Amino acid sequence: MSRNVSEQLLDILVNEGVDRVYGVTGDALNFFVSAIEGREDVSWIGMKHEGNASFAAFGQSITTNKLAVCAGTVGPGALHLINGLYNAKKERTPVIAITGQVPQRQQGTNFFQEVDLEKVFADVCEYQAIIRSPEEAPMIMQKAIQIAVAHNTVCRIEIAANIAEMDAKSEEFIHPIFHSDATLVPGKNSVQKAAKAINDAKNIGILAGEGCRLAKKEVLELSRKLKAPITHTLRACDVFDHDTENVVGLTGLIGNPSGYSAVMKCDLLIMLATDFPYIDFLPHGTKTIQVDIREENIGNRTSVDVGVHGDVKEFLTQVLPLIDVKTEDDFLNTLTKNFKKWRQNMKEEASVSRDNKPLHPQIFADMVNTHASNSAIFTVETGTSAIWASHHISFHSNRKIIGSFNHGSMAVGLPAAIGAQFAHPGKEIWALSGDGAFNMAMQDFITAVRYKLPIKVIIFNNSELSFVKLEMEEAGLEPALDALHETNVNFAEYAKLCGGDGVRVENAKDIESAILEAKHSKVPFIIDAVVSSGELSLPPHIGLKEIIGFGTSKIKEGAQAITGDKKQWENLKKELKAYFDK
Repeated sequence: MSRNVSEQLLDILVNEGVDRVYGVTGDALNFFVSAIEGREDVSWIGMKHEGNASFAAFGQSITTNKLAVCAGTVGPGALHLINGLYNAKKERTPVIAITGQVPQRQQGTNFFQEVDLEKVFADVCEYQAIIRSPEEAPMIMQKAIQIAVAHNTVCRIEIAANIAEMDAKSEEFIHPIFHSDATLVPGKNSVQKAAKAINDAKNIGILAGEGCRLAKKEVLELSRKLKAPITHTLRACDVFDHDTENVVGLTGLIGNPSGYSAVMKCDLLIMLATDFPYIDFLPHGTKTIQVDIREENIGNRTSVDVGVHGDVKEFLTQVLPLIDVKTEDDFLNTLTKNFKKWRQNMKEEASVSRDNKPLHPQIFADMVNTHASNSAIFTVETGTSAIWASHHISFHSNRKIIGSFNHGSMAVGLPAAIGAQFAHPGKEIWALSGDGAFNMAMQDFITAVRYKLPIKVIIFNNSELSFVKLEMEEAGLEPALDALHETNVNFAEYAKLCGGDGVRVENAKDIESAILEAKHSKVPFIIDAVVSSGELSLPPHIGLKEIIGFGTSKIKEGAQAITGDKKQWENLKKELKAYFDK
């Protein structure tokens, strides 16, 4: 039985293991969607917005390490996909975007909804398969899939409305997508240089990235042998959790003092499988070894004395027999003690006894940490949600954390949770979101209800864009209150209106019961956590610039508050006290 180009594409995707496509259909996609109808091996997931569709595809791909697919029709529908695709690209996970296009005879005439998608997608996509005839279709469609899978990146397949229904051709070119089992082994010379630098150093710090996921055992062996503290990136929170031996936490804007000190105060820094971007939190006069599978990353953020191009596990396997056991452990012991003290401080900050109103957001994060399953997946929004998650949740056992950690986009939490729940129907999926981010994506909570996805969403509802406020304060600016303010609905009532469930929490004594109710819910559940907008979270190192900036900002706020709202003035005094106490 003959098939059309749309059906041919679908069969190729299914043979690669694709079992669902997230999108919003329309004109040029209609034949593709029709091809899905009635099949049991693949489903169309109808989203309310294409931007959420691409984030959902990201959520599925990053939690399965497999290809995921999203789709949008011509012009406007395709454009909506871009933000989530950038997130997939920068998190290095394979996603195919299928887009429609106006009929070929109308292209170049400024036809209704016509957009030059090749130009628009040129930066986000490593390859674009623009189908111009059924004869070439299978070759370039497979090429797009091959590149996406091989490079963990984003590619696009474009089908014009008239081609979508044409009879398929060139069937003889269809073949299984190739999956490499090769490992990039580092050169012996660079391994020996690294070993010498390690043996010559006294206090060594390790900065480990998400690329160490399959080499955790070897990283820990290196740490033990060198008495070296392990600082990790945000993406590696679920590789090197709070309870892992010799881990001293995060560095960067949302890091902690021991994680910062391990990187900045060592004699030799070993960067393992990370392209950590924050150059202000890297030492630039310290001898540095960097190991990365991507050669272009070596020396990208700081000067590197020894670069090692290769798989991190292979490097560690080769270098471990060449290095001496260190006996001096003062550097390690000091930092692990400091990290333990910091964790205790975080626990105290998250105490239910701190029942101020509005509530402290830390209490919710700590309570989730206590009750979430050991295999839970957490989708974490950009902003203060990432702070509370990384500080108060230990991503131990088989827990996983995902988000927009390189692209830094808002509105990833809810749709990525949808994709993760589809991919892992038996797991707990927790989305930790600020109110501003949830407002951007909230229409697809209805999608979670439609497909009976029991995702658990905690909305830190402080009626403002808190992380942006913190950035403005550190720069010495008076926060633009109108721009930062969020006018919100009752999110728990919204959940019920959509057909899900939810609870609004305004008292500390109700937090644990709300978490447990969400945990055991069989329908999508929202916890509307009414939290303080004045909660402070400071970088691990505060210099004179930050002190002056924050102080200047608060003086400006104070001048406004003295002549205005007395309650605002009282809140300001509390923030200042908390800042200088810290």
